[in-house]
Amino acid sequence: MYALWGKSALDRGVAALGLVLGAPVLALLALAVLLALGRPILFRQRRAGRHGAPFTLLKFRTMREGAAPDAVRLNGFGRWLRASGLDELPQMINVLRGEMTLVGPRPLPCDYTPLFSAAEAERLRVRPGLFGLAQARGRNALPWAHRLTFDVQYARQNTDFTTDLKLVLACCALLLRGHGATMPGHATSARLERSLTLDAAPVMVGRKG
Repeated sequence: MYALWGKSALDRGVAALGLVLGAPVLALLALAVLLALGRPILFRQRRAGRHGAPFTLLKFRTMREGAAPDAVRLNGFGRWLRASGLDELPQMINVLRGEMTLVGPRPLPCDYTPLFSAAEAERLRVRPGLFGLAQARGRNALPWAHRLTFDVQYARQNTDFTTDLKLVLACCALLLRGHGATMPGHATSARLERSLTLDAAPVMVGRKG
């Protein structure tokens, strides 16, 4: 019952309530981004949703504009915003639209999709989420292979409210400690880089359920 309709209803209810009650916090964060980094306040990027369908992800901008490396464009405010996870709050709009869910694999750029192996592409069977198993296990500090493995593990399991709640609490604990915002040796997270091989080739993603 939860997987069929309860999860979706809970997503939209929590997102709507969060946007209303969190409006003062969102406004303060938007002002802080404007003062620290200038315009635009929001970062927009096309990401792969369920079954690989593209959508525009929203988040607060954490880096200065320009073509310089991330380490140069990322200031102290941006590092704090990323570590806290508050930069992801505008994705409540994506949840309200039905493009994302509260708990699911994090949405990745569309150009990563052809790099997934057939097994890794199973992460696309479910909607991407604000919180996920990979985030609960270490966020960006995990190697890509581990992150994708945890994503697939979540996509394959039978979704239930208790499991999702535990993942949200585990992610919040990491966020409160500011852990896992960056990959070791990188200012943010390294891109997923692979050669297109038989083990990492474009695949058709079947629908779940």
